[in-house]
Amino acid sequence: MNRRRMALAALALGLIGSQAGHLLTYQLRFGAAAQQIQSTGAHAYFPMVAKTALGAMSAAFIAGLVLVGLARILNGRRVRSDSEPSFMSLLAILFSLQLATFALQEIAEALVAGTSFGSAADLLLWGTLGQLPVAIVAASALRWLSTRVESAVGLIREVVHAALSIAPAPAPVAARAYARPDTALLISCVAGPSLAKRGPPSSLRISST
Repeated sequence: MNRRRMALAALALGLIGSQAGHLLTYQLRFGAAAQQIQSTGAHAYFPMVAKTALGAMSAAFIAGLVLVGLARILNGRRVRSDSEPSFMSLLAILFSLQLATFALQEIAEALVAGTSFGSAADLLLWGTLGQLPVAIVAASALRWLSTRVESAVGLIREVVHAALSIAPAPAPVAARAYARPDTALLISCVAGPSLAKRGPPSSLRISST
């Protein structure tokens, strides 16, 4: 996967993963009351956003697995790639995105509710506890899928191209050919029997003359 696609995938996964990390952060911080806090007041939007984010993440992961599995079935071997992105680089990118999104989300919610938001140390501490585990899982999944999905798509294209290239060509339409009659042959066929009946001149007839 080229850098542009990897950057877009990391950005999308970081934004989606931040909602899962937000959910985990509140669960660790407030325990059983987390669900009630996240569904009332300024947080009323969060359950729908979290469900959508988790659904999109699951759908993308399942789609990647389907492509890899299909390529393995068609090719008969495991889908691998020689080049894989650095795990630490992906982890740093995803964790930074998720932590920044979490902090901005908390500040925006506090401003809407008219309450004071926590200090930078609190946001960093609770954000790290909730976002880091999600970032580790997301970085591992993205690293594994990014190379194998690209290789799987290439293998599927090769199999489809090979199947199309060996497909039988349509049979040509037979055209009736009309050959010109051989005039000499026709004459010889017609005149042949009459010439065969006529023999050479008789020697008696020549001598009598």
